[in-house]
Amino acid sequence: MINSKIIAVPAFQPGRGGGHLCRCISLVCDLRAMNREAWLFLPALSAEADTLFQSMNFNHEWRITDGDLPRICAGKVECIVLDRFQTPPEELSRWKEIAPVIGIDEGGQSRDSFDFLIDILIPKKLGAPPANIASPSLLKLPSSPPEKKQTDGILKILVSFGHEDSAGLGLKAARILSKEINGKPIEITLLRGGLAKDKFEDISHVRILEAIPNLAEHLAEYDLVITHYGITAYEALYAKTPVLLLSPSKYHEKLAKAAGFYSIKNIKDLPRSLTKIGEVKKHCEEQAAKLGLDKVKKTLAGLINEYSLQVNHRCSICGKEKNEPSVARFFDRTYRLCKNCGVINMDRTTPLPFDYGREYFNEFYKKQYGLTYLEDFPNIKEASKYKIKNIKRLMGEINEPLLLEIGCAHGPHLAAARDEGFIPMGIDPTKDAVDYVRNTLGIQIVEGLFPQTPIPVSKPFDVVTLWLAIEHMPDCIPVLAEIHKLLKPGGILAISTPSYSGISGRKAVKQFLHNSPADHFTIWSPKMCKKALALYGFKVKKIFIYASHPERFPLIGKFIKSDKNPLFWVFYALCKIFGLSDMFEVYAVKNQE
Repeated sequence: MINSKIIAVPAFQPGRGGGHLCRCISLVCDLRAMNREAWLFLPALSAEADTLFQSMNFNHEWRITDGDLPRICAGKVECIVLDRFQTPPEELSRWKEIAPVIGIDEGGQSRDSFDFLIDILIPKKLGAPPANIASPSLLKLPSSPPEKKQTDGILKILVSFGHEDSAGLGLKAARILSKEINGKPIEITLLRGGLAKDKFEDISHVRILEAIPNLAEHLAEYDLVITHYGITAYEALYAKTPVLLLSPSKYHEKLAKAAGFYSIKNIKDLPRSLTKIGEVKKHCEEQAAKLGLDKVKKTLAGLINEYSLQVNHRCSICGKEKNEPSVARFFDRTYRLCKNCGVINMDRTTPLPFDYGREYFNEFYKKQYGLTYLEDFPNIKEASKYKIKNIKRLMGEINEPLLLEIGCAHGPHLAAARDEGFIPMGIDPTKDAVDYVRNTLGIQIVEGLFPQTPIPVSKPFDVVTLWLAIEHMPDCIPVLAEIHKLLKPGGILAISTPSYSGISGRKAVKQFLHNSPADHFTIWSPKMCKKALALYGFKVKKIFIYASHPERFPLIGKFIKSDKNPLFWVFYALCKIFGLSDMFEVYAVKNQE
């Protein structure tokens, strides 16, 4: 079990209702039940909040205020969960100084500045910047839909507008509905919520309740639920009870429409809606089927409990704070393009789905390339020869130059360098690869991660290479700084890495990033290399862009997959001329000191 803290921060101000607080209380309680150290940040305690604590069996000791933060933050904080409705940018920045931040149904201007976004009640059709995960199935629903009960011909209506109902829709709806009874078999129940008692009066034929404990488990007892857009609306769908929405604000109305709920704009039309109860029921059944609320059992707490966030709040190349909008978000990743240096950075919600062991170079590699790494060894070694030639052209005549390869795997590039007169050394974290390089190839190698593992050197290296390795490093700043120390003045730094400005990235960057390997933390482009490497004392001398794949061109690509087609070579030439490959190499020289 991860020994770290999670802090939930709800919105609980006048006009915001109590839904955000209820959700955060439930989240903290559920995480505590999973043996996680979770806290509820609530600076001020009101009578309504205290009532909620009691009704939801919340331990007051789990609540913290500003004065508690230094103590709580003294140890590792895994993440901050903000359920704030609309978080001001300055508040978000303060929380980011403590830990990675997850936004729940965030609707403010800083929405896309969150590290990760989880939308439960914000529908995709709303048009907001996309979330990492969007699913109302993350609501805390009963383990199975409540059993629908017969109502003996009486139309039972529940009116519930949350803990606050600042627009007073509950009272208005109850009054209007009460006038429709006139001996009709209608039973109306109004939940008071958190409204002050002096705002209520007895309403004929209406039963007024303070609250219904575990409301979601009782919604099947009703024939119609009247509420606004929110948790209760989805709970009613799950209970297979028709739900009719009234909107206290334009934003609620927009949400209801985007989510596809049956709603009415004018409360005066409520009586007419009762005559369309069959239509409402059919609409809700169709909506419930689309949402599939009964098919997914993971809760918000279950999801967050599985997270082990890997987030760098600063660009891993230039160190600038990452505040740019996301380029793409997926369930386990967020990508941002740094406007300062031009690299795309990735943050992850979960650890890598693999490690760099035997399986990585066998099953995983074979799945990508059709061969295991050792089966592909001769091809990689042969392809490495031209790279060595490029290095030699820049390096000039040096007797037995020293070369370090970072992330050398089983050493095909090291073997090629040795054949060309270099004295090679490698570093790699994979024991099988290290054993192969040391015992089979007879080349010096260090087992470990760079730059955490020291490199034994008697004098500076003439060359340092990272062939398809730089993108695997979560933070390139210490990597490039240490390479600069290891290289002699005038030494060569050679890097090969995927490019987001190739044909695949230009065609559909989101799809390109979706297909990007899970362990590629930075994605480069030829254009950004000069500025990025100059930050570390290197001058780019040559950029080599590989031959590309014409078949990846949009529209026409599917017709020119064969090199026997004359158009294949036309588009092949276009790829070369305009640098449209998905891979490139950069050769840089360390500045003279």
